[in-house]
Amino acid sequence: MAGKRLYHSVAEQILTMIDDGTFPPGSRLPGERELADQFNVSRVSVREAAIFLQARGVIQVKRGSGAQVLDPSKHNSGSPNVSAFELTEARTLFESEAAALAARHISDATLSLLEEHLKKMSGNGLHTEHEAELADRDFHLTIAAASGNAAVRHVVEVLWRIRMESVPVRKVYDSVCLEDSGARQTEHQQILDALRARDPAASRVAMREHFRRLIESMLDVTEEQALEELRCKATESRERFLTSFEL
Repeated sequence: MAGKRLYHSVAEQILTMIDDGTFPPGSRLPGERELADQFNVSRVSVREAAIFLQARGVIQVKRGSGAQVLDPSKHNSGSPNVSAFELTEARTLFESEAAALAARHISDATLSLLEEHLKKMSGNGLHTEHEAELADRDFHLTIAAASGNAAVRHVVEVLWRIRMESVPVRKVYDSVCLEDSGARQTEHQQILDALRARDPAASRVAMREHFRRLIESMLDVTEEQALEELRCKATESRERFLTSFEL
């Protein structure tokens, strides 16, 4: 599982087992210790995977009775079928203007809250990857709330729900976030600095620059994935069609 967030890897394996019928709807997942042994991870990673899956409506965790698998037909209910690029384009439009609106009248208390979210995003061994991911979300939602516009806040919340719940979108974001945590930290700091200066134009630009760089990273990752898939297919074809010429 090197190079991937452990709890995401565990969650994906559990999802696969749900899809192939190993854990059908209505069944209960094995306990934390058993899953930890099965996937060769810590119980903390299993617990974070369960939180991750419960937040997406895949399982329901009840104290004392374990995790129950929910009806897969209800996964991602209500979420439109959009690509990671379409979602990011929409986020750019709304979150950039939300930042500009927020800069006009953001309070010192909200700025302090954003600073706390930013510290959690950095990790530094004090917070889990799941906590850092939630801090990223809360950073953006706090800015949307600070815009003072209920409609903008609602749209941003819906976009983030898609970001967190859509499996294809999440996979693209996760693959990018593994590679650019340093850049994201710097960009969020620049957004916070612009908001602290109460500068609407600078806040808008900082937010747009964050998403511009994010889209560039997404393009790089998806291009590399496509090339790797093409290389694998070429290797399979070479082995299939050239083997017959071997003596």
